[in-house]
Amino acid sequence: MGAGHISVTQRGNVMAGRLKKEIQQKKPFGSLQEEVVLTMMRTVDRLTAPGIEVLRAADLSPSQYNVLRILRGAGKEGLPCGEIAGRMISRDPDLTRLLDRLESRGLVSRARGTADRRVVCATITKEGLGLLASLDDSLDQTIRRTLAHVPKHRLRLLRDLLDEVRGASASR
Repeated sequence: MGAGHISVTQRGNVMAGRLKKEIQQKKPFGSLQEEVVLTMMRTVDRLTAPGIEVLRAADLSPSQYNVLRILRGAGKEGLPCGEIAGRMISRDPDLTRLLDRLESRGLVSRARGTADRRVVCATITKEGLGLLASLDDSLDQTIRRTLAHVPKHRLRLLRDLLDEVRGASASR
């Protein structure tokens, strides 16, 4: 290996303990698994903070933005509320209240299903589509900037590892 290059093992040893230093933890983590989970939580916080600021300027929470994106993808038919909950990136225990807020702002509309009156379907309004459109470029640039320092092949590896971890935890 040439000068300035370090192996994956060496990189792991250099990187080990970074979270411990960041959070000023004196004692060792209980397990490698604990350290990995806490590292992922800390990373999610760091990666999402700039996007949350963009959403805050539009008076949207990340969950509200997620619902609007889900409904935009669903098209004119919209989706039953239960299906929206299943598609969310982060679980929101009170989807009804979240939809109430979006509806009161005119970003979402809800109606009872014609085939089954017990089912409530939500659709995104023209105003909701406009708000998303106004945020798309800014959020895309923010996300790209946040991860610009990581080469694409490493991003693919990270994506695949996270898919593996998430897949194993979903089957339990």
